[in-house]
Amino acid sequence: MTFFDINPLYSVSGFAVGVLVGLTGVGGGSLMTPLLVLLFGIHPSTAVGTDLLYACITKTGGTLVHGLSNTVDWKITRRLALGSVPATVLTLLLLAYFNHRGGEGASGLITTVLGFALILTAIALVFRKWILDYFATRVGEFDEGRTRALTIGLGALLGLLVSISSVGAGAIGVTVLLVLYPRLPVARIVGSDIAHAVPLTLIAGIGHWFLGSIDWSLLASLLVGSLPGIAIGSYVTARVPDRVLRPILASTLAVVGGRLAF
Repeated sequence: MTFFDINPLYSVSGFAVGVLVGLTGVGGGSLMTPLLVLLFGIHPSTAVGTDLLYACITKTGGTLVHGLSNTVDWKITRRLALGSVPATVLTLLLLAYFNHRGGEGASGLITTVLGFALILTAIALVFRKWILDYFATRVGEFDEGRTRALTIGLGALLGLLVSISSVGAGAIGVTVLLVLYPRLPVARIVGSDIAHAVPLTLIAGIGHWFLGSIDWSLLASLLVGSLPGIAIGSYVTARVPDRVLRPILASTLAVVGGRLAF
């Protein structure tokens, strides 16, 4: 199949995930990758690799919007990249090693990490307010040096998770950044996280491309559906209460993550 072979079923799935992403703000990786693996039987490596480039394209547009709105803190983005870029490269080398050895080692690693990443995402969604309140009252603000070190460490963790599973940059990243930078507006935190996701998913996606884990026809089919879906979801989001959407999404991620991990 070529890049221009559009599969309507994949496009419909891309549309559904795009609507949910627009409604909830959670990255497509936590929704799209398990859908491709569990429902369509796509190989986990192919699902992750394709989703990474899919995320890079969509989040590039988001970064442009946030950049024009001055809601990106480039200092935070640079700190995250200092941790995520080397972690991503090392993780890709690890995956290449497993692929070189043959067998299902890489596939099993990807499936297991994907499951646990989905569970962590669900926890971050459900308990975000409790986590933020706990750190605000019990820990307080960190000094500048510790904040910088923890931000770089967060970037390294996201580089590991995203390179293996394509999940984690959204809910997990934003939750931890809100703890580390409590004085910044939420929009600026979200914008910084989205901006960081572009080089992260690009490097990881290129790595998976060299590993042979990209299905270009699948990528095109997903984008055909997801781009209008995201636009519609973003328009509707103000009309659906967040307290209704988040528990439903978190429960779904927890169940799917448990199935993949165990």
